[in-house]
Amino acid sequence: MAQPPPDVREDDCLPEYRHLFCPDLLRDKVAFITGGGSGIGFRIAEIFMRHGCHTVIASRSLPRVSMAARKLAAATGQRCLPLSLDVRAPLAIMAAVEQALKEFGKIDILINCAAGNFLCPASALSSNAFKTVMDIDTLGTFNVSRVLYEKFFHDHGGVIVNITATLGTRGQVLQVHAGSAKAAVDAMTRHLAVEWGPQNIRVNSLAPGPISGTEGFRRLACFRSLSMWLCEDVIHLLKLLSIPSQQTSPQPASKLFTGLWKPGLPQTPLSCLLLDLEAGVPG
Repeated sequence: MAQPPPDVREDDCLPEYRHLFCPDLLRDKVAFITGGGSGIGFRIAEIFMRHGCHTVIASRSLPRVSMAARKLAAATGQRCLPLSLDVRAPLAIMAAVEQALKEFGKIDILINCAAGNFLCPASALSSNAFKTVMDIDTLGTFNVSRVLYEKFFHDHGGVIVNITATLGTRGQVLQVHAGSAKAAVDAMTRHLAVEWGPQNIRVNSLAPGPISGTEGFRRLACFRSLSMWLCEDVIHLLKLLSIPSQQTSPQPASKLFTGLWKPGLPQTPLSCLLLDLEAGVPG
């Protein structure tokens, strides 16, 4: 496993970064990242930018993503466009994508990272509360993917990465809503990978285990012993997207990441990738 990065406050850029891969690996690529103003999405944006990528980070809070964009640009020297976006609103998504295309001229990578979650026993969970999480996580992922497909990927190809969770691989107390939503995203990923693959669009989902420094980790860590993946590790695991089609198991984090942006690579049957294998083992 990668060594822990230097201690940083939540949603601050790393004070130092050791490139495990060529620093210009993603030079001049453009990534559109929902939920990019904080947590996993913020760190993905940072590591992408440290490898030469320009980013669009979007969330409902424009002040939050604007502050995040300033931090990211200052730390990496790359361009970062902050946008206000509710993934449940298709018209707002269209406007945001059009603005991103006007700014950069293209979008190579979509990272669906926007999510909603809270702790609640199933017996006390209202239908509206369940629906809210499904709307953000599942419907939101579909909404953004479909708009990107219509506006750019249909004609130019691209890469879609859906950030899910290990909750759906085994039960988790107080998380029936989030686990159900993420499991649905994994199913969606498989369907889109089959349907859009022939159009040079690669679709994968990544299900990281608990990530330190995120809201979900803070809320859930008190309920059981957790194996901890560091925020920086998540992005290194993205190399799994270039696994040759005959492979069926994840590789060590130290060998991951390269080839993510290459939409022309063969589709892999391992479209939904479980990153924290311990999370799927009962015990």
